[in-house]
Amino acid sequence: MNIVASIAELLSTDEKEAEMILAKAKSGGEINTKMSESDWFEKRFKPNIVFIDEEGYTKMCVDALKILGTTAATDYGSSRQRDLGQLWADMTRGYLGEYAFQLFLKNKLGLDSQLGHDVGDLTDFLPQDIHFVREPGGEYRIPKLTISIKTSKWNGIWLDIPGDQFNHSDIHVFVKVGTGRDHLFAFFKKISVFKDKVLMKGKSVGALTDQESDDIYNGLPNFSIIPAYICGYVKKETQYEDLPYTGKKGRKNYNILSWKGLMSPGDLDKIKIKEEVSGTVKFEGIGEFAHDKGYLFNTGSLLWTESDWKEIKNKL
Repeated sequence: MNIVASIAELLSTDEKEAEMILAKAKSGGEINTKMSESDWFEKRFKPNIVFIDEEGYTKMCVDALKILGTTAATDYGSSRQRDLGQLWADMTRGYLGEYAFQLFLKNKLGLDSQLGHDVGDLTDFLPQDIHFVREPGGEYRIPKLTISIKTSKWNGIWLDIPGDQFNHSDIHVFVKVGTGRDHLFAFFKKISVFKDKVLMKGKSVGALTDQESDDIYNGLPNFSIIPAYICGYVKKETQYEDLPYTGKKGRKNYNILSWKGLMSPGDLDKIKIKEEVSGTVKFEGIGEFAHDKGYLFNTGSLLWTESDWKEIKNKL
């Protein structure tokens, strides 16, 4: 079985992106000595894929725009300021992850749900991304579990929950969304923002010829249905061990390959002493995080089986 070709066909993507998705499944520990590539694809990846259409993207894009002006422009643990365009794109991606899980609840577990992005006081719902659920034939009700949804691009291999956020929700879900850096531009092209507005204005003021306008338009990315991978989840109630890591020591440095639980200040120094590392201790794929306090999980340590999801349904 050609796994790369199977991923590319399932997601309607090219083999380069499919190769990256497979490589990240390996580096995240989803594929290991107990889970072959083919088993991972058939049992974990393929069943937990949903697809977001243009209507779904539009809803999440507009929902993000609604609260754009009231959202902090800095990243957690960083002073880096994002401009409004970048912030809008990032927030839209985050909302797409929530929407993907909403589709998953419907398709996989038979539950209708509401995200509540238009709720007035967002602070009341901060730890809860799924605000209401409904069984078939029932009425909407508040879930019995609080669920937080973290979203990443395809290359994400760490569920990173900084500060005290972990203790504010019962369940933390990790979703990978197949959006690149240009998803907002692709959407604008789809709804003729460029052709009928930006490029037309450029021609009217003499900044563009017809040929230049056509070339720019044709070079813009096309919007397509967006795949999302419901990678798994972790539970707050689980008792996690101290220094819950595995890794590989090189000649000088140490590479952390997995982590499952609490990360505290000084942990990397403890690992450096324990593993007798003369160089640096870094995390696979990312190097370091912007903080040293919170909870951290590699994708291979997440709960994802059918029985795991049924447990969510039964408790929700």
